[in-house]
Amino acid sequence: MLKSIASRLATELNVREAQVSATIALIDEGATIPFIARYRKEATGGLDDTQLRMLGERLSYLRELDDRRASILKSIAEQDKLTPQLEAAIYGADNKTTLEDLYLPYKPKRRTKAQIAREAGLEPLADSLLADPTQNPETLAVGFVDADKGVADAKAALDGARAILIERFAEDAVLLGNLRDKLWSEAELSATVVAGKEQEGAKFADYFAHRELLKTTPSHRALALLRGRNEGVLSVALKYQPDDTPLTQRSAYEERIAAQFGIKDAGRAADKWLLDTVRLTWRAKIFLSLELELIARIKEAADAEAIKVFAANLKDLLLAAPAGPRATLGLDPGLRTGVKVAVVDNTGKLLDTTTIYPHEPRRDWDRSIATLAALCTRHKVELIAIGNGTASRETDKLAQELIRAFPQLGMSKIVVSEAGASVYSASELAAKEFPDLDVSLRGAVSIARRLQDPLAELVKIDPKSIGVGQYQHDVNQSQLARSLDAVVEDCVNAVGVDVNMASVPLLTRVSGLNSTLAANIVAHRDANGAFKSRRELLKVSRLGDKTFEQAAGFLRIMGGSNPLDASSVHPEAYPVVEGIVAKTGRAVKDIIGDISFIRTVRASDYTDERFGLPTVIDILKELEKPGRDPRPAFETATFQDGVEDIKDLQPGMVLEGVVTNVANFGAFVDIGVHQDGLVHISALSTKFVDDPRTVVKAGQVVKVKVLEVDVPRKRIALTMRLDDEPGTSSRSGAGRSEPRGGGKPRQQAPQEQGGGAMAAAFAKLMKK
Repeated sequence: MLKSIASRLATELNVREAQVSATIALIDEGATIPFIARYRKEATGGLDDTQLRMLGERLSYLRELDDRRASILKSIAEQDKLTPQLEAAIYGADNKTTLEDLYLPYKPKRRTKAQIAREAGLEPLADSLLADPTQNPETLAVGFVDADKGVADAKAALDGARAILIERFAEDAVLLGNLRDKLWSEAELSATVVAGKEQEGAKFADYFAHRELLKTTPSHRALALLRGRNEGVLSVALKYQPDDTPLTQRSAYEERIAAQFGIKDAGRAADKWLLDTVRLTWRAKIFLSLELELIARIKEAADAEAIKVFAANLKDLLLAAPAGPRATLGLDPGLRTGVKVAVVDNTGKLLDTTTIYPHEPRRDWDRSIATLAALCTRHKVELIAIGNGTASRETDKLAQELIRAFPQLGMSKIVVSEAGASVYSASELAAKEFPDLDVSLRGAVSIARRLQDPLAELVKIDPKSIGVGQYQHDVNQSQLARSLDAVVEDCVNAVGVDVNMASVPLLTRVSGLNSTLAANIVAHRDANGAFKSRRELLKVSRLGDKTFEQAAGFLRIMGGSNPLDASSVHPEAYPVVEGIVAKTGRAVKDIIGDISFIRTVRASDYTDERFGLPTVIDILKELEKPGRDPRPAFETATFQDGVEDIKDLQPGMVLEGVVTNVANFGAFVDIGVHQDGLVHISALSTKFVDDPRTVVKAGQVVKVKVLEVDVPRKRIALTMRLDDEPGTSSRSGAGRSEPRGGGKPRQQAPQEQGGGAMAAAFAKLMKK
C-alpha cells in the first residue's frame, strides 16, 4: 500500500534505491555525513555530501510523516470511523498538510459551536436544508426550538444548523486542498503602512503600498515584508480579488465551495441562506485559516532560501584562503577607547598585548607607531591583521606608515572581517583560554588568528554571529543552527585537522567527535606530548573503535611515525598502500608525492571485496599530494587612499573591494568606507546571471565601479561591469540599511615632531 521510505527517497533524488538503502543503514549505524561521503563511496554509489545532507533531511521528514500517519490511523480506528476509502487516502498522503487535512474532521477538539448544535439535535435541520433547498428555513426551524436544549427560537436553531454546515464544509479534505492550491496560485501578497508609522518605519518605505503575486515573491522580499509586520510598521495580508470588488459579489472561491455541495442560486426558499452559509465558510473560516497557513508557507520557503544563502556564504568564508603559519599582529581598531593590539606566533599562541591611542582624542600617532614597531621587531611579525570596524581605515593608515617607516621588517597588512570577534571575546571559551586577559584585547587575538587560518578561528564563534546571512535573525533559528552546523562540519572535515595543533572547538567539529572527546584529546596531548600516530588516539579516554573509525581519516599527524597519518587516507585503507609498496618494492615515504610514479599505478590492480575502484582512486590522488588543502591561494584587496567614508565616494570611481556577503539579489562588497555597497545581480556580469554565487563568493577580491551614492540612506550602488556609466543603476536603493561602522576620518597626525621623535620613542621602547 505504501512505498518504502527508501523507494520514495530514490524517486525524489533520482538515484538507485540500493544507494538510498545503504546510506540509511550507515546513518542508522551512527556514521556521519562527512565520513559516508569520503569513505563509503562504494556503498552509496558516490553520493556527495550535498546529496547526503538532503537525503538525511528528507529521511527525517518521511519518518516523522509515517509516525504521524500511524498515530492518525490509530486515532480514527479507535473512534470506529476508519473506512477502507479513508484508510487508502491516508496511506496515499505524501505530505503533512494533506495528512492533517484528512484528519481534521476526526481530530479531537474543544467543544465547538457545531458540536454544541449537534448535541442540541440540530444536525437534521442542517441536513434537511442542504438536501432540499425548496423548504423555508424559518418555517422548518420552528420545529427544532427547544429551550431545554438551549435553542430559544428559530433564529438560534438556524444559527446552530449553519455552524454545523460551516464546520462540515471547512473540513472537506478535497475541497480544502483545491482551495489552498487555487489561493497559492492566484493570491497576491499585499502590504500597507500602518497609520502614523511612516517616519519610524522609513527603511520599509518601498513596501508602504506593495502588492505582488504570492507564489513568486522572492525570499528576501518576503522576509522584509514580514519583518516590517513584526516591527509594527506594515500591515501584511493576502488579496484574492481587486479591492473595489462589491461585498455582495461572490468570489470564485465561494463558487467552488457551493459547487462542491450542490448549492446554487435557483430562487428556492433556502438558496440565499445556504449561499450566505457558504460566504461565511469562506470569509470567516477557510480564508482566514488558509491566509495564516500560506503566509507561514512562504515564510518557511523564504527561511529555507535565506538559510541556503547563509550556508553558502559561511562555507565560502570558512574555506577562505589562510595566510598560513606566520607571526601576526592583530589590530582591533577604536577611537576613544584606543586600538587593541595582540601578537601571536606562527602557531597562534599569544605572545604580547597592548593598547595604543593614535586617533582622536589623544592622537598619539608617533608613539603608537613606535610601540608597534617594537612589538613587530621583538616577535618577528610578518603580517598585520586589521579589523574592519570603526576606525578601520584610520588604523590601516597607521599600519601603512609603520610598514613604510620600517621596511626592514618586511611586513604586509590585510584588513579582515571582525564579525563575531566581540562575541568570541565575551564567550566562556575565550575566558577559559585567556582568563587573565581583558575582554577588549581578546578580540585582537581573534582578528590575528583568523588571518592565519579563518577556519580554525571561526569555528569558535556561533555561526549566526559571523554576519554573512540574509535576514538571519528572522528565520527559523533551530533550522538555521542545524544547517550552519552541517556547513561547519563539512568544511572542517574537507580541510582536515592537525590533531597536535587543533583547539577543542576545532576538534569538536571533526566527524565522530564531540566536545567531551575533543577536550579529552587535548588533555591527553597536554599530559603525554604530541601524538606520534593515529593509533595513539585509541589511548584517549572514551575514544573507542567506532569513534576512531569515524574520525581518524580527518585527523592529521604531521611528522609522525607513519607518513600516511598526515594524509586523508583512512587507516582502514592502509593495506591498499601496503599492497602498492609490496608490489613495487618502494617505501611509503618514497611513493608519497611522486606524481609521475603514482600515475603509472593502475587502480584496478588493487581493488578487492572491501576496497572498490572509487576508494583506490581517491587513495592514489591523495598520495600525489597528501593532506592537500582545498582552500584557494591567499590574496588581499587594496583599498584606495583617500576613500575612507561614504562621503568620499564619487560615481565613476573604480575601486578594489572584498565580497562580504552574497544574496539572491546580488553581492555586498566592502570598499573600505564602513558601509558595504551592493552589486545588483544584473550588474555582476555582462552575461545573464541566475545565481550570484556562480560569479562571486564571500571573501573574493573584486574590482567595482561606483554607480550611485545615497549618503542619507547609507546606500551604495556598485557594478562589476566596469564599462557601465554612473547613474544608470535602477537598484541604488538596494544596499544595506545598517551601517557596518561609524568611524570618522582620522585627522592628520601632528607632523611638527617629525621622524626623529618617532625613532627616539622606538629606541626607548626597544630597551624595555
